[in-house]
Amino acid sequence: MKKENKMSTHTLVLGALMSALVIVFQLLATYTAFFGPFSTAIALIPIAIGAILCGPAIGAWLGFVFAVVVLASGGAALFLAVDIPGTFVTVLAKGILCGFISGLAYNFLKKWNSTIAAIIAAILCPIVNTGVFMLGCFIFFMDDVVTLASNLGSAKTGAALFVSLALGNFLFELVLNAILSPVFVKLLNIRKKV
Repeated sequence: MKKENKMSTHTLVLGALMSALVIVFQLLATYTAFFGPFSTAIALIPIAIGAILCGPAIGAWLGFVFAVVVLASGGAALFLAVDIPGTFVTVLAKGILCGFISGLAYNFLKKWNSTIAAIIAAILCPIVNTGVFMLGCFIFFMDDVVTLASNLGSAKTGAALFVSLALGNFLFELVLNAILSPVFVKLLNIRKKV
């Protein structure tokens, strides 16, 4: 019983630490956007780390914290101007699902190889985040993007630019997460053994 309580306390403390990092990282990313209207979600790093070390429930919580920061900081302002409910659904779903699925994947794969499981979980985090974002965009915002692009002169160019910016943002997040998250998890595991 005492060991379970210690593990629970450890998980909560680590979850709280990762929550703080999610807030700081996402605020930093919101105010240093490289890809037009898309801020780079460097907060996916602590989300993946938390999901790997603490499980899918903490991963989902961290994704929720990430989504709240995106909404509160103005990171979704462009989309809020178009469709408020669609923005809330998209931002919350992408955040919560990226953490939850990363945690599930790690828990499922760790029995074979924990390092490979951590890499796959870290890769899944931005894949799910961007995948749900793009799905939400096609459901809630694509007509508005095409209309906006038509007003600028070309519907096809506007849609292509939108997808290109999202793809560039995704590739940056994917590489960053795939490299950094497993390294941090490995370092934290080494520290735990000492």
